[in-house]
Amino acid sequence: MENNLLSALKAIDVSKLSRAEWISVGMALKEEGYPCSVWDDWSRNDVRYHPGECERKWNSFRGSGTPVKGGTIVQMAKDRGWTPFGEDGCMAWDDTIEYDGVTDGFSGFTPPDAWDPAKDLVTYLELLFEPDDKVGYVTNDVWQDADGRWVPSKGVYDRTAAELIASIRKHPDDLGATIGDWKKEVGAWIRFNPVDGAGVKNENVTRFRYALVESDTLPIAEQDVLFRKLELPIAALVHSGGKSLHAIVHIDAENYEEYRKRVDFLYDFLEKNGVTIDRQNRNPSRLSRMPGVTRNGNRQYLAATNIGRKSWVDWLDFVEGVTDELPDMEPLSVYKGNPPELPEELISGILRRGHKMLISGSSKAGKSFLLMELCVSLAEGLPWLGFPCKKGRVLYVNLEIDPASAVNRFLKIYEALKIPADNMDSIVLWNLRGHAVPLDQLVPKLIRRVRDQKFDAIIIDPIYKVITGDENNASEMGAFCNQFDKICTETGCSTIYCHHHSKGAQGMKKAMDRASGSGVFARDPDAQLDMIQLELSEDIENYVADGGATAWRLESSLREFPNITPVNFWFEYPLHRIDTGGELGSMPAQGTPQAGRVKNGKNKSPEEAASEFRNAYNVLALDGSVTVADLAAYMEISDKTIYARLKKMGGEFVLEKGVIRRSEPSS
Repeated sequence: MENNLLSALKAIDVSKLSRAEWISVGMALKEEGYPCSVWDDWSRNDVRYHPGECERKWNSFRGSGTPVKGGTIVQMAKDRGWTPFGEDGCMAWDDTIEYDGVTDGFSGFTPPDAWDPAKDLVTYLELLFEPDDKVGYVTNDVWQDADGRWVPSKGVYDRTAAELIASIRKHPDDLGATIGDWKKEVGAWIRFNPVDGAGVKNENVTRFRYALVESDTLPIAEQDVLFRKLELPIAALVHSGGKSLHAIVHIDAENYEEYRKRVDFLYDFLEKNGVTIDRQNRNPSRLSRMPGVTRNGNRQYLAATNIGRKSWVDWLDFVEGVTDELPDMEPLSVYKGNPPELPEELISGILRRGHKMLISGSSKAGKSFLLMELCVSLAEGLPWLGFPCKKGRVLYVNLEIDPASAVNRFLKIYEALKIPADNMDSIVLWNLRGHAVPLDQLVPKLIRRVRDQKFDAIIIDPIYKVITGDENNASEMGAFCNQFDKICTETGCSTIYCHHHSKGAQGMKKAMDRASGSGVFARDPDAQLDMIQLELSEDIENYVADGGATAWRLESSLREFPNITPVNFWFEYPLHRIDTGGELGSMPAQGTPQAGRVKNGKNKSPEEAASEFRNAYNVLALDGSVTVADLAAYMEISDKTIYARLKKMGGEFVLEKGVIRRSEPSS
């Protein structure tokens, strides 16, 4: 015997039930496995209905040893004159009622006796459109293809919803007077998203509010039950007059790109849950069946409105309980003999496309200049600090520097490099000084702006301007750094950002531990490059004093590649240049014991320095001479410092081929 609990429910007038009886119906529906939306839709027919009350009560039903079952609903319906399906029309009080996908049932898929076509269409228009929205529809603009099938053309697309509604109400008994006569064997179509009045392509859609869900393979009653069970946010459910329901589902997208992603997610979700979907309907300009007309003698009618969840966001809360948007799990064997291709290297040996890189350093390191030089290297396909860069397109998000100063810095870098500015258009500036917002608010705006711009890298300088939360809190910084993942995932670009060192001496720390704040900053990026200043010996410091150059060492912590050999370089405004002469090779990082000895050496008076030199010479010059190398090693200073001190000692010593001797006294 085929039992239909939904048919029984339809026979019960909720407005005539007591509150206790109403709750019993809800408990029975939950016990039999139906979604809350069925109880909520049925309850709307009562003036006592309060939005959200059904869901609150539903969640309070926890089950008991003597649950209320479907037989309660059946008995209520029988008491009101309803006859169940079956040979003898009988059903036991405690029978378990299950939907078997065959019968018609609750949604009235036998068309209602008192059908009002004009009311159907007006309700549809009022639900889906604003009064000044232009509506696209097709009635008599159809043609037959080679197989004899009727195909809609562009139709009408320059009339507003308000104009159509006013005309229908003026001619309620003649829809043809408003929309034109349609071929009775064909029916009529309507576009569920508004258009601009200039055409009917995707680019003519002005609001991406709805998507069409249709399945031709499942029985209509089963389509309805599944749509309701999965709580789709359906604004209008239209019987096509054929073998399917057309569910007009809230998508609520801001643009076409977001619309496509949401529709793909919706369709994938439905197919994973047993609903085979016609994927040809994924376009926002798609036609759907128009309610209020007939097709081959069958009615295209409005079967239900505002069922399921109320919006896309609300529906995602439901989906979260059923599934998630995480990638599928898969065995490693899938990739045996067919490993995935690694993203290309944007900075050779350091950074791949779509990965994250942090540059950390102290003040006066010229981090912004270094990032601007990286922009130029990427745009022109030049090496950066000796590392080859792939030629591409880069966005520089300037959060700190005055826009005019930023532009002039770029121009000075080009001038100092002495290269032709052939690819300046590959560097795009987004000057946000004075307009910065927290990163979680900035990222959606950034992603929206860079879509289809074909950037290879996005550089954010500096991140302290957009940090959300306490930078020493690992949990909050984890959430903050997730925004960089979002940029990479949504845009396919590498994301490069800079941060400052913590307070105090950094020389004794590992490179990955120098950035200020939580250790998340060290663990999160795929590549971290750290700049630490070097302590210069007296002779080298004197050499660079006039030019104002500072010396630095670049160290790394890399996830994808072996760590680099530290790179020594100078910052001479406006460029960083590699120490090709090797002057900096023996210079210690500031904050180390070695740096302390160098610094103390520079603070000695000329007499103290000369005395120290003589003492060292006397210890080593057992045969009356000592090499520069031995003396430098003993004193833990550079060769160049030895040479500088020899000059200051007024000829007391002589230097010949790397060997130092005392001068012979003059006769």
